Amino acid sequence: MLVATALAVSAVGFFRVVWFISIGYGYAIAAMAGLLAWLAGSGMSWLLATQLVLLFAYGARLGTHVLMRGGQAAYRRAAQASYGEINIGLGKRFMIWIAVSLLYVMMFSSAAFLARQPPAVPALAVAGLILMTAGLALEAAADWQKSAAKKIAPERFCNRGLFAWVRCPAYLGEIIFWAGNWLAGAPSCISWWHWLVSSVGLICILLIMLGATKRLEISQQRRYGQEPDFQRYTQSVPILLPWFPIYSVQGLRWTLG
Repeated sequence: MLVATALAVSAVGFFRVVWFISIGYGYAIAAMAGLLAWLAGSGMSWLLATQLVLLFAYGARLGTHVLMRGGQAAYRRAAQASYGEINIGLGKRFMIWIAVSLLYVMMFSSAAFLARQPPAVPALAVAGLILMTAGLALEAAADWQKSAAKKIAPERFCNRGLFAWVRCPAYLGEIIFWAGNWLAGAPSCISWWHWLVSSVGLICILLIMLGATKRLEISQQRRYGQEPDFQRYTQSVPILLPWFPIYSVQGLRWTLG
């Protein structure tokens, strides 16, 4: 049922390819959280209930944020400059649809395992929920700060608030969120295929976030690279991990997306 739900929601990508990994992504996660909550019913544990609330909030917020951002002229111009129009055939769209839907299920699978098997070590699940909360808050705050900055200066890069500490705080928040989701369900993995499915989902989203960070760095260099302020910013603020002096990921070869 989770696979069918992910397929149904992410099918929105047949209208626009990018929606497979944006609107379809967010709302597929939210829909699966709602489905699992309905299946679990009143007998679900507070651990599972909390995890599902966080997953639903994550997916609904992301999908809505992408929808609202798509209506901004400045964002559309930047997206057009960075990616252009994506025109691919129906066959490739079908393959993308299947691949991303299965990926979303694997990323979500930790919650399904928690629903089936109460954790033997609840403390690890609680730690995962704390990480999920922190990641969701970080990503939401970063998106809000960037949107507010773009309303004031649409053509300028954002280097205030969280962006003064790390250049891609939203991507960092997403990594923290999914690492927490994996940890929340890890104590409930009772067979090798549980570990395989949930770990593949986590590894894939980590590689996708690294790929997104790489693309954003290239895009920003193209747009702002001639500005001395931007060069000083990129040479003094880490790109993904605060306090770690890693200022570029353009040389990374192992990424997805």
